[in-house]
Amino acid sequence: MLNVEEKNLFEDSVQFPDFDAKFRLDQLIGLDDYKSRLTKMLSVLIYPGSMESWVNKFHGDHFDALSNILNRPPLIVLAGDVGSGKTALAENISDSVARLNNIDVILLPLSLSSRGQGRVGEMTQLVSNAFRETKELAKKYKSESGKSNGAVVLLIDEADALAQSRESSQMHHEDRAGVNAFIRGIDSLASEGLPAAVIMCTNRLDALDPAVKRRAAEILLFKRPDLSQRKSVLEQSLAPFDLGHETVNKIAEMTGASATRNYGFSFSDITQRLVPAIVLDAYPNKAVTKERALHIASLIQPTPPFLGAVDE
Repeated sequence: MLNVEEKNLFEDSVQFPDFDAKFRLDQLIGLDDYKSRLTKMLSVLIYPGSMESWVNKFHGDHFDALSNILNRPPLIVLAGDVGSGKTALAENISDSVARLNNIDVILLPLSLSSRGQGRVGEMTQLVSNAFRETKELAKKYKSESGKSNGAVVLLIDEADALAQSRESSQMHHEDRAGVNAFIRGIDSLASEGLPAAVIMCTNRLDALDPAVKRRAAEILLFKRPDLSQRKSVLEQSLAPFDLGHETVNKIAEMTGASATRNYGFSFSDITQRLVPAIVLDAYPNKAVTKERALHIASLIQPTPPFLGAVDE
């Protein structure tokens, strides 16, 4: 799919629809609203024709009235604390978009290892190459009729390291040039009308360059799960152990903010730390019990919020 240069530039690319991605997306419990919103946003940005049948059905022949929506820059920013689920969602949401619109979608995750060592011109070249390859691949999906039979999504994780604010007095001129290249890349995708979009993930929204944020069609803010979301995650994760609603509700309450901390558990705190701790406490010689589950929950502490992340 990708040549040698592209493989060095990106992590393993993924073509959607993809069964494994659908499974991972289904496992992101408590993020249904984010899934729905991001699927719609991304669909409109990379496949504007997806709105044509909708507007014709409900609002007559007024497709031109959607210009303010369809002409937005193809950039979505997902911002929030570590463990909020934004990166996992960004990595797999293209499966939902592909299935909804019955098209192929290619995900190109920019390689963290390829971001360079700060040598003069290196960051600018990296960003320019990433957009060049994204556009070349997107052009293959654009037909003469103007409708696309596929799309490309460029994923940039830890985006604040690549598109940090140029207003900082400590910013190196090479980093400023890299941000300029990024902005040019976004503008070129928009002006050429290619079936491509960029998803950026960041723990520090305030660190992104203002011009980058202004170009974002959407900025989705991810917070730590509320009580209802924690219950949903725990109910599914602990379902095989038949602990009962009362115990699950109690654990959900315990994993929220408390008198000694003003923040609760993140999604990853629950799924990657708390639930495994409860299970491994019983393994291999006894069953998981309500009493031990509550005890373990009282011992596990949530990961402190990332400094500079979106306020909880």
